[in-house]
Amino acid sequence: MIYRKKTYKLKKGNVEAFNNFFHEYLLPNQLTYGANLVGRWVNQSNDEITAMWAYNNMEEYERIEANIRASDLHKMGQKKRKELGDIIIDSRQEFLTSTGNDQYPKHIVSVSGYITNDQGEVLLVRNMDRADTMEIPGGQVEEEESLLEAVHREIKEETGAIVQMDGITGIYQNVTKGIINIVFRGKYISGDLRTQEEETTEVCFRKLTATNTSQYITREHFLDRVLDAMHPTYIPYEAFEIRPHHILHQLRPSIKQEQ
Repeated sequence: MIYRKKTYKLKKGNVEAFNNFFHEYLLPNQLTYGANLVGRWVNQSNDEITAMWAYNNMEEYERIEANIRASDLHKMGQKKRKELGDIIIDSRQEFLTSTGNDQYPKHIVSVSGYITNDQGEVLLVRNMDRADTMEIPGGQVEEEESLLEAVHREIKEETGAIVQMDGITGIYQNVTKGIINIVFRGKYISGDLRTQEEETTEVCFRKLTATNTSQYITREHFLDRVLDAMHPTYIPYEAFEIRPHHILHQLRPSIKQEQ
């Protein structure tokens, strides 16, 4: 990601007029062509406003800017700015890159996989941070990663297993911690099971039933996910990109109940 910091030096008393201009002309044009507004700030003396925009790369920024400058709304905005007079004394911009991910997101998206082998056993792990319970493998979705890519990666990292996914069996929200978890169900394909250093201490397949699952999975919110996945109703899943539209992954199984 790259960030564009645009700062406007205003004549005193013109913050409201500039904000109106920004929301009527600048913001909708930027959003229409794919820019992401990180935020806007005004200084204490109310004569300088800074806007921060995010782009995937410089090529995307240049494409968006070219589209904006060719748009009718941009031409209307230029005309409006002349009508407003010299409320903007000066403007400047610079491009920045992040030094790292130093903040926790407001919401965390995670994925888990209910994986069975040919014997109908379920893949379970014991996490170092949750030694009191076993659980199905999974973890946090990384930036610019699809849900399907994330669940494959997490299962491979935590267990060594290569898997194939059938569909999504449930979506679970931990409101207390701000975590949204999506559970996939799939099949074990290959790979030697092993633990992940500093992550999992035990990896195994176990035969689970509605009556014995609580012996292995002792935390209620983990247990609910597994019981739901035992007899799932699948929901469609699609990951895509836009501008241009491009489908990355699809899982569209027929709606059915597994016995």
